[in-house]
Amino acid sequence: MNKIAFFIALLLLCTNCGSDSYEAFTPINYYYYYPTDEAAITASQIGDGTGQLDPTGIAIANDKLYICNGDVLEIFNAKTLTFIKTIKNYTKGNTTIPLTKLSSVAIDNGRIYLGSVDSRLFVIDENTNLGINTVGNGQWWQTFVHVFGVAVKDGLLFVKEKNTTIKVFETSQITDTSNWNLTPIAKLNTLQGSTEIYSMDVSTGNLIVAGQNAKGYLQYNIANIRTNATSSLTTPINPTITPFTNAKPLAISFSSEWAVTAEKDGDLNYLRLYPKEELINNTFKPRVNASDVMGVNPFGTIVSTAQLNDRIFLADNTNQKIRIIKLNQTTIAEQN
Repeated sequence: MNKIAFFIALLLLCTNCGSDSYEAFTPINYYYYYPTDEAAITASQIGDGTGQLDPTGIAIANDKLYICNGDVLEIFNAKTLTFIKTIKNYTKGNTTIPLTKLSSVAIDNGRIYLGSVDSRLFVIDENTNLGINTVGNGQWWQTFVHVFGVAVKDGLLFVKEKNTTIKVFETSQITDTSNWNLTPIAKLNTLQGSTEIYSMDVSTGNLIVAGQNAKGYLQYNIANIRTNATSSLTTPINPTITPFTNAKPLAISFSSEWAVTAEKDGDLNYLRLYPKEELINNTFKPRVNASDVMGVNPFGTIVSTAQLNDRIFLADNTNQKIRIIKLNQTTIAEQN
């Protein structure tokens, strides 16, 4: 009996040693992300290649890339990067209005929303590219004091003006017979305002604005906007913001996983990727923090961003191109 008890005790000891040894060497995986150059879109790829590319707002929908290019809207295949067409005019029946000074673009529910610095918003059918209606008549003292940013999601349209105002509309207000001088349902306060393009996007029930003049990401809860819509027409709703010391957010867009941002910090322009939920919860620890790609090709001023699968699209206004960056992931296993 003593021998049997001894061997059982020895077996248990060996088993425990083996378990401890296994746990001690169980690897922990850390994921490291880094960008590489994939491709670029320049003026030479548009039409006959003799024009120019002055990119501002960009957006991707249904595998198409939309680029605000001065006074025209360029459309590319976002997967093959093949040029599709240039839209120069808003056309509805016998009405033709030239597109001018395009600042921003958003696509939602079969519509293209085009913001113009010339105080007008064009609403175009995504499939036919024919006009649905316009908001504003091109006079800055009317509906809009210029338009420097557009975002749309879940039935709400957000239009950033030159001053400190974002006007909020319901997309259902815009029909083929609606009046051009629409009244907003709500107003938001951006704290600072100037003539820069403002980038905005919506995620998980919040509007997030890259507030370069406010040096932070402005956050507005959409449920709160709806609740306080009427009173906000008198006193616009203030954002939640955690100001940065130096960095100025220039652009933001959301993918399923990331907040894809561009920030200017000192003299450098950065591509920064934050986990989406962390940015919305005001935790600013970027997983990608790059002012160039692998030590070369520094970024210029990035005024708009978009993502399709592992490709990140950057409207690099300084270098007059759309830079397509591949997001790479590597796994580093460390022993516990």
